[in-house]
Amino acid sequence: MRAPVKSQRTGPIRILIVDDSPVIREILTAMFRAEPDFEVIGEAQDGHEAVQFTAALRPDVITMDLHMPRMTGVEAIRQIMNTTPTPITVVASGIHEDCAVMAAQALAAGALTMVEKPRGISPQDYGAIQGQLTMAIRLVAGVELVSLAGGAAGAADFIQDNRPKLVAIGASTGGPGILHRILHTLPSELNFPIIVVQHITAGFGAGFVRWLDSVTEIKVQLAQDNEPVRPGCVWVAPEGHHLTVQSGGVIHLDASAPLGGVRPSANRLFTSVAETYQSAAVGIILTGMGVDGADGLEELWRVGGYTIAQDEASCVVFGMPKVAIERGVVRQVLTPDEIATFLTRLNEQCKNRE
Repeated sequence: MRAPVKSQRTGPIRILIVDDSPVIREILTAMFRAEPDFEVIGEAQDGHEAVQFTAALRPDVITMDLHMPRMTGVEAIRQIMNTTPTPITVVASGIHEDCAVMAAQALAAGALTMVEKPRGISPQDYGAIQGQLTMAIRLVAGVELVSLAGGAAGAADFIQDNRPKLVAIGASTGGPGILHRILHTLPSELNFPIIVVQHITAGFGAGFVRWLDSVTEIKVQLAQDNEPVRPGCVWVAPEGHHLTVQSGGVIHLDASAPLGGVRPSANRLFTSVAETYQSAAVGIILTGMGVDGADGLEELWRVGGYTIAQDEASCVVFGMPKVAIERGVVRQVLTPDEIATFLTRLNEQCKNRE
């Protein structure tokens, strides 16, 4: 079982900037040095230097470009998270399809947040994202991380008595990598639908779904309004829309106000699943910052749905699962591997009952 490896930070936030452009490094350095609680401790011009500098300097936060010579940002993130786990904020382009997919890979590798680069490279262009970027850095600076090396052992002991009609999953920070780990293990012939709410930075949602679809045999797609759910597919909430499942198993999307500061909201998904499927549904809450999902998971638990939370040791951020567990509305606390085993056994049970 993996244990947290980053202790509480004191003093200024020590930042390592990684970008192959000297101009961008200079702009970011000036931006961060204007913040009284920030300290730039180093600049790396490629992924190879990023890995070396992280081990030597032990920064509190890294800002990471993705397209770089010698070693890409994605590979650098993988190596850093395996050797010197450090909160990483990706600062990259999200408009081009290749960039969006690479950004999804970066999240799966262990990056916590991402901020989209402006189209220009002037100080004025970057000034437009200064508030967003500095807020992202402050949010991740105090996060306790776990090493992504190795795997969780064991398997779920419980096999649900009722045949499930739907599995709903809520995730935030650290979720893309865990979703990949779970879905990659499941058989291509899935006997129930899976609906996912994953908090992700605007501009990267479609790329995340394309990437996830490319690394699992199960069909993964963006949810569309009024689309009926069916076994064998995974639907992901699109950016800027809440996703609910209404009577008859029909997806409904709406752009109403964020709930608890987030849209899509895992609470909205879980609540609708509780109303529509009751005890014939499974709700799973994965790694994530904040409290989203706990209220909805409680509703599902009250109507007899089976509720699962990811265990603390395997979470990048033990926020969302912790709140649900502390409320006493979680029936099992499982590792990602155990969640995958649980769903695989559930799938076999559904097939045997056909």
